[in-house]
Amino acid sequence: MRIGIVNDMPPVAEILRQVVAAAPEHRVAWTASTGDEAVQFCRHDRPDLVLMDLMMPGMDGVEATRRIMTETPCAILLVTPSVDANAARVFEAMGHGALDAVNTPSEDGRTVGDTVPLLRKIAAIGRLAGHHPGRRPRQAAGRLPGSSHPLVAIGASAGGPAALAALLAGLPQDFPAAVVIVQHVDERFAAGMAAWLGDHSAMPVLLAQEGDTPMPGTVLLAGSDNHLTLKTASHLGYVPEPRDYAYRPSVDVFFRSVARLWRGDAVGVLLSGMGRDGAQGLKALRAKGCYTIAQDRASSAVYGMPKAAAELDAAVDILPLPSIAPRLIGATARGSQEGFRP
Repeated sequence: MRIGIVNDMPPVAEILRQVVAAAPEHRVAWTASTGDEAVQFCRHDRPDLVLMDLMMPGMDGVEATRRIMTETPCAILLVTPSVDANAARVFEAMGHGALDAVNTPSEDGRTVGDTVPLLRKIAAIGRLAGHHPGRRPRQAAGRLPGSSHPLVAIGASAGGPAALAALLAGLPQDFPAAVVIVQHVDERFAAGMAAWLGDHSAMPVLLAQEGDTPMPGTVLLAGSDNHLTLKTASHLGYVPEPRDYAYRPSVDVFFRSVARLWRGDAVGVLLSGMGRDGAQGLKALRAKGCYTIAQDRASSAVYGMPKAAAELDAAVDILPLPSIAPRLIGATARGSQEGFRP
């Protein structure tokens, strides 16, 4: 991949340049020292990936990410001294379309181990940007009898945090369906993301734990690099397979498990994201008879995953983000599958 580097500290920029140059499959496209320069460089020489510093004078990495994703969209990996300490800015930038975040390799620790996390993130984004869909899903099983409460299954990736915050803000505290979210996010700051989403939600947002049962009025967020899945008709868990998926945790894995095992009404919602993860799983949900929604192009920070779902005819409705929460409220209030229809 051709990679652009954005960092206002020359020693750090040089370390990043050396890391990229050491991998024969990558090369440095350009180096920018400010957010303004990064926006300009992307206009004239759009790279495959941008390594974006968050903390810069003038236009910071959050605003630079927003401008780039608006004007010349490309893959962006946030590189910051501490992902945990800058979690709020990380999630804000991811809301504008950044794909992931990683700690900056230390200036005095240029060891192989120190650069491995960065190289792994670059490789994962390379696979993601290449639209590798992974294995084909199994055909969904038919509807199983019996139900207690509906489940709203949501998948998101790049641009997802902001979309999720907006959607959750539109749902009431007494929302009568369980909500489970799979967002492509590193497990190291999944807890921070749950807390951040909780600030926007009337319902509590918790990390999904092994053995949890999705319950009405509670939002569960996948909190591991392993895949969140229904292991039984009512209990969640994590599985490492398939290991070759570029998407971790995978929306497809979770959606397919819902189609196969959930014994009540279910709704699938696919939000902003790069690549195709979730499209096949959403199609499996629709084939089972579930109501399915994909976010529309105009309101998506990155129109990749919803676009793939639309191309597969996996979505019953393609809706702008502000319309999704009201549709879910109306659907669950009517309390029948017909209620999910416009």
